Amino acid sequence: MFNPYELTIIVRNDPNDEVINNTIRQVQSWMEADDRGKVTKIDRWGRRKLAYEINRQRDGYYVCINGEMDPANIPELERNLKLSPNILRYLLIRAEE
Repeated sequence: MFNPYELTIIVRNDPNDEVINNTIRQVQSWMEADDRGKVTKIDRWGRRKLAYEINRQRDGYYVCINGEMDPANIPELERNLKLSPNILRYLLIRAEE
């Protein structure tokens, strides 16, 4: 059974937009891994100033990803998000149905 989730990530600000696009594609593939989820919407909020410096970064690229996933897939997704060098912070919540 799939549940609705909302994932907000802050991607390391890079002058090369291809790095940002590849990171978003990578996160999408993690959410859709093994056909245990699907992404329904990707909302790019763009570059914004961070409230405080994270890993010597003052700006970040914000992205909100809505999707449906199997709850068993959540630990693997969070592990990948923590280990990714291009993701500064993330927030994964279960959305209202």
